[in-house]
Amino acid sequence: MEKTILRIENLTTSFRIKNKYHAAVDDVSFTVNENEIVAVVGESGCGKSALALSIIQLHNMQRTKSEGVINYKGQNLLDLNESQMNKVRGKELGMIFQEPLTALNPLMTVGKQIEENLDYHTNLSTNEKKKRTIELLTQVGIPYPERTYKQFPHELSGGMRQRAMISIAIACNPALVIADEPTTALDVTIQAQILDLLKEIQSKTKMGIILITHDLSVVAEVADRIVVMYAGQVVETGSVKDIFKKPMHPYTRSLLNSIPSATTEKKRLHVIEGIVPSIAKMDRNGCRFQERIPWIPKQAHEESPVLHEVGQGHYVRCTCYKDFYFQSEGEATPYDITQGR
Repeated sequence: MEKTILRIENLTTSFRIKNKYHAAVDDVSFTVNENEIVAVVGESGCGKSALALSIIQLHNMQRTKSEGVINYKGQNLLDLNESQMNKVRGKELGMIFQEPLTALNPLMTVGKQIEENLDYHTNLSTNEKKKRTIELLTQVGIPYPERTYKQFPHELSGGMRQRAMISIAIACNPALVIADEPTTALDVTIQAQILDLLKEIQSKTKMGIILITHDLSVVAEVADRIVVMYAGQVVETGSVKDIFKKPMHPYTRSLLNSIPSATTEKKRLHVIEGIVPSIAKMDRNGCRFQERIPWIPKQAHEESPVLHEVGQGHYVRCTCYKDFYFQSEGEATPYDITQGR
């Protein structure tokens, strides 16, 4: 059994808007084990990136507050001051940001940006740092590492910039890497290469990975477990097999039904009604997905929805999954857990 690297318990992160705090991450709990990829999925605005930045403590603390427990090696990261957190961030916890062109410093060469992380967390000499940087660039599949070492971010393609970002994240052999939409704006071929690269690095280092994405199809081949978020809450969590073969929450089923299929004929793609509510105007009573499935009777929803265990390691929020059906399918039939419908 793999050991647990990170344990998040009842994490709530709130943003201050007009002197009032509103939770963007609301009572979230899950774990990440060694040598495991946990994918956090959901639409834009569901709280995924807010969760990632909460873990690595990169929110603006003047307008944000986080409560709960982020347990890493027996210590709650929320209890650490900035100096203590700096010793963990970059060394123990790595971060691959969503937009490498904006995350990388345009005035520094790629090599110097990787070495900056080594400068802070190691005692390597100048020659050792350069050697390690070239090794990292080679490890992430950059074909001419010595040349790339001297180049600036704007001289690289999107895929090469993302590989450089991965080099920075893994420079100090972290136990956990958070990858926030690492394949955004990349074509499908490069997406596959980046995901394969993360899997390859993980197989050698046994690190844990939190993969943040809005695209369920991206995680099908690489993730071990999936956490589905909606409006700041975890609405369903389980193994990849559970989520893809036996999805239960209406939101999970709607996301999966919205994915184009090469094998199934459809006249048109499923569209989820409405939008994710803003954190300032969100009704926090009852099921937060209720307004987007108005054909389901109100009595099918819990007044205070909680996560229910419906299988080993498989949890679903609210009982509305029992009565959910797509309008195109007609009236609901009793939900068959073994068949996922």
